[in-house]
Amino acid sequence: MTTDGYDSLDFGSPHRAGTPAEDAGVDAACVDGLTAAQRAAVLHFEGPALVLAGPGSGKTRVITQRIAYLVSRGVKPWQILALTFTNKAAGEMRNRVERLLPRGLGGGLVVSTFHSYCASLLRRHGASAGLQAGFSIYDSDDQKTTMKAAIEEAGLTTSNWTPVSVLAAISDVKNRLLTPAEYALEANDFWTRSIAKAYGKYQEILQRSNACDFDDLLMKCAHLLREDAEVRATMQQRARFILLDEYQDTNHAQFVIAATLASEHRNLFVVGDPDQSIYGWRGADITNILEFEEHFAGAVVLPLGENFRSTAAIVRAADGLIRHNSKRPHKDLHTALAEGERVRVVRCQDEHDEADQVAGFFEERLREGVPYRSMAVLYRMNALSRVLEDALRRKMIPSVVVRGTAFYDRKEIKDAIAYFRVLVNPRDEVSLRRIVNVPTRGIGPTTVRKIEAYAAGSGYAIFDALALAPSAGVVKGKIGESVQAFAELLRGFQRSMDERLPGDLADFVGEVLKLTKLDEFVGRGGVEEAERVANLDELVSAAREFHFIDDPDITHPTLRTAVCAWLESVALIADADAFDPDRGSVTLMTLHAAKGLEFDSVAVVGLEHGLLPHSRSIDSDDELEEERRLLFVGMTRAQRALMVSSAVSRQVRGVRQATIESPFLKEIPSDATTASDRTPSVDRIVYDDPEAFSDLDPAELFPVGCNVKHPIFGMGKVEFLARGFGGTRARIAFRSVGTKTVIVEHAKLSRVQ
Repeated sequence: MTTDGYDSLDFGSPHRAGTPAEDAGVDAACVDGLTAAQRAAVLHFEGPALVLAGPGSGKTRVITQRIAYLVSRGVKPWQILALTFTNKAAGEMRNRVERLLPRGLGGGLVVSTFHSYCASLLRRHGASAGLQAGFSIYDSDDQKTTMKAAIEEAGLTTSNWTPVSVLAAISDVKNRLLTPAEYALEANDFWTRSIAKAYGKYQEILQRSNACDFDDLLMKCAHLLREDAEVRATMQQRARFILLDEYQDTNHAQFVIAATLASEHRNLFVVGDPDQSIYGWRGADITNILEFEEHFAGAVVLPLGENFRSTAAIVRAADGLIRHNSKRPHKDLHTALAEGERVRVVRCQDEHDEADQVAGFFEERLREGVPYRSMAVLYRMNALSRVLEDALRRKMIPSVVVRGTAFYDRKEIKDAIAYFRVLVNPRDEVSLRRIVNVPTRGIGPTTVRKIEAYAAGSGYAIFDALALAPSAGVVKGKIGESVQAFAELLRGFQRSMDERLPGDLADFVGEVLKLTKLDEFVGRGGVEEAERVANLDELVSAAREFHFIDDPDITHPTLRTAVCAWLESVALIADADAFDPDRGSVTLMTLHAAKGLEFDSVAVVGLEHGLLPHSRSIDSDDELEEERRLLFVGMTRAQRALMVSSAVSRQVRGVRQATIESPFLKEIPSDATTASDRTPSVDRIVYDDPEAFSDLDPAELFPVGCNVKHPIFGMGKVEFLARGFGGTRARIAFRSVGTKTVIVEHAKLSRVQ
């Protein structure tokens, strides 16, 4: 892998590692209840260390108790940096550390996500990275809007160059830390040269808007640490001990950031599991963890193989599966828990039968005292959730689908958030265009174009041009008055932010919604409109629940500081953060989103060739291994009961198709499973020859009420049968496509016993 000069980093000579607790006078709370392997990891003091932590091995406990140990050794809390990948994981880690440390002793400790840490660093030192205070972090919708404009400015067409595909290509480039100019130099064909043009225009628009996307947070932070010696030295002194969770999910940019911060003191403590590396499609580089000892000479490797989560049968099944991967350091997965119920491997008739089996599995678990909130259905693709939702609803089993940041994707919420983004970053043109006429104030597209032309011709930002356009005669009459009033309203909000304290955040959010009349605008109408008002009310609640953490580098924080921090927290919410363990519902989510979670009972569905493993991965050994790791992650979410299923046929784009079982199913040890084949037994005679019916009575072959199978429509039940012109007509209620009428003599029906 390329590391932009970091292959040859001199990490110095190894520091001492693993100082015995006896020599250090360790507080007993730091090692209380730990196994020997966990204790060795916690008591590692200085120098690089890699903890190979299997599923359910207590890695969060190791990290938090190690932080307490470092503090007990005299390390200042503000010299400790702990990074993970989701807000939920960071919050849990922070809460555990606070419970371990004496009150007030954890001041300055940074426990954060990678992106939040980079955003915070750029807030303080953004000028060196080309960013001004209050910069915006664009979400996926903002990125698409911006990319569409960039594609057009580059002289390309969005029909040939879709924003989504170009953004994906540019994300890979940013992960390699290449600027538009650097990428343009290596572009050597029509595709890459076109991407380079779009990339350049995209970054120009972002810079003009004082905005960045998620990849920019990492890339700009890596460049800042590499190029600004003063900032680098400051952050290295601040982060004397670095702890990285989920290290197998780091990409190249994150590796560079971590390596740079640790290049002087070498106190880099990483925890991860190559067997759970499932984000290669998102840029994660598994070689970061596989080659850790090569990057950091003298590193200590500490395996944690004991699983405290899952029963022995589940651990044995998952271990047997993952051993088929070749690119992994071996570690023995084991547990001291009871054998438990074997893994259920179910071959179903179709997706409807599969959903029914899942529902029955959960009903059985409920009778055994397991609450719905401790159950989950996991799948490779979101599209598989629909049939499952329907089946659970029919059985009156409450369920909730976790699909990322749904609340913040709602239009009224995005409109409201856009107001606050403009207030802290007036150059955010995407957000300004979104709200300029929301609620309706007579400032239509024609007026906006006039103001934009005035801004471009006079050198003003669009935000400033709003206030100046009426007096300059660019817009006149009532429209001019409306533009002037809108500009004054925004200026008033900005003055209020600078005069008030961070604790006023929730009140301020409520005031903006009221004074802009956004709550009235979305509330005109019936039930749906009332729900939108409730969503805006919930936004105020979210602001009230937001925990503003003082930045030691900001001596006099204002309400503006809190608004910036709140917007940052909203922008960086991850998929797993949408999971609420307290809901009394079965959780439906993708295997990727389930990583890091655990449930008493889990059903993994759709184990078919083309689904899991996904069709895109079949021709690549590396991608096939990642698909196997994905199933491994899903299986190891289960504590006591696990069901994995496949279907003989599945409807795809309205057409029923036969399926092939996933090859992964054969890799699960048979001594850990109980197999169940629900494929119906079918008569060997297929009645597909019209002449064969001359001596047979269709009413006897396919009587009303019997179950039949159609080669295209699948399983069904005969509801009505009658002879008529051209043959015997049968009305059949099919499970997947509803009721159909077929000619029995030509339908190639099979009678199901």
